[in-house]
Amino acid sequence: MHRLHPRLAGIELYFDDLPRAQAFYTDVLGLDLAEEQAGHHAKFTTGTAFVCVEQRGVEAYPSADKAVLFLEVPDLARALEGIGSERVVRAELTAASAWAVVHDPEGHNILLLQAPAS
Repeated sequence: MHRLHPRLAGIELYFDDLPRAQAFYTDVLGLDLAEEQAGHHAKFTTGTAFVCVEQRGVEAYPSADKAVLFLEVPDLARALEGIGSERVVRAELTAASAWAVVHDPEGHNILLLQAPAS
């Protein structure tokens, strides 16, 4: 079998309330808006990949709802302070493992990972 060696280019999630999703990804997670089509989708940059939030029902080829978004942050503790403890579903902040789960407005898991030290 030929190996493709793909890299993650992006992820898309479906939402019933697109403006609320867009506000969360901009205001809470601090992602930069790269592209927008009102009533259809909003696309954000994350540095190496994109996150697209799309209005549920506009897609021509729908996917299942199960989704987890993994985002690396340079300082996890600081990111969680900015997001607010009331939004944190679960967290592990140890020397061996640093991660936290928050939910976006429609309950998708967003797993925040501590970026490796450079």
